[in-house]
Amino acid sequence: MLRNALNLPNGGECGDPRFVLELAERAETAGWDAVLLEDYICYQGDPSAPTCDVWATLGAIAVRTSRVRLGTSVTPLPRRRPWKVAREAAAVDQLSGGRLILGVGAGDVGDAFVRDASFTHFGEVVDLRQRAEMLDEGLAIIAGLWSGQPFAFSGKHYCFDEVIFTPTPIQRPRIPIWVGGGYPKRGPMRRALRWDGASLYPVGQGDADLQPRDVERLRADVGDREFDIVVGGHERNEDSNAERARRADVAAAGATWWAEWIRPTDRETMRRKVSAGPVVLE
Repeated sequence: MLRNALNLPNGGECGDPRFVLELAERAETAGWDAVLLEDYICYQGDPSAPTCDVWATLGAIAVRTSRVRLGTSVTPLPRRRPWKVAREAAAVDQLSGGRLILGVGAGDVGDAFVRDASFTHFGEVVDLRQRAEMLDEGLAIIAGLWSGQPFAFSGKHYCFDEVIFTPTPIQRPRIPIWVGGGYPKRGPMRRALRWDGASLYPVGQGDADLQPRDVERLRADVGDREFDIVVGGHERNEDSNAERARRADVAAAGATWWAEWIRPTDRETMRRKVSAGPVVLE
């Protein structure tokens, strides 16, 4: 079954966390299966854009909803302390009764990165290779801390003495980790396959989505284990028949989630789009 995720911005009108909370409550009522927030310090790289804190907002959503899954799409882990993310994510998982999904990536690349004040204005790492290394180490740290067992780490970029992180997340063996990045780049694909899901975009194709053949290749690489493949991340096509056909094709190929983004426009338009609910396959 193809489930439906609503991707919300954390900037523009959604720079107000109270409005994001309202949209999340509407999403649960309208039948969406997940609410995933973008995670910028300066929304889409604009140093003057209104921007809300994603993790504080997720905590509020967790206690004001009861069914819908929630998470990030995606958190650029190399600009975060992984132990802080581990604490934040565990708390939101506890508050939500075990509904969190942690989406991670290395951060925007190319022209988008050049414009991203979330990195450039705060002295964050700009080298893509180093960010990839930090992402891998950060994921290993988060998983180790979530175990609740004595854990220490010594890597190229992070090092700390033995600690025991409790309380642990509700979900076991851990909160699901979905990895974002460019398809078919080897690094993001290999990284995604080590974790619980792939939220990849086709490189060099603008706003295109993964095609059914791409999903089939990913599913073949995964094998028989449980693994989420997320397709989409863009706005809905006004042609409802075309939308259903696109989703049916990737579902047949093995996708488990379709992600639909709501553009940060005026509040009434955003309310209307969220309350319309997802496109549901027959």
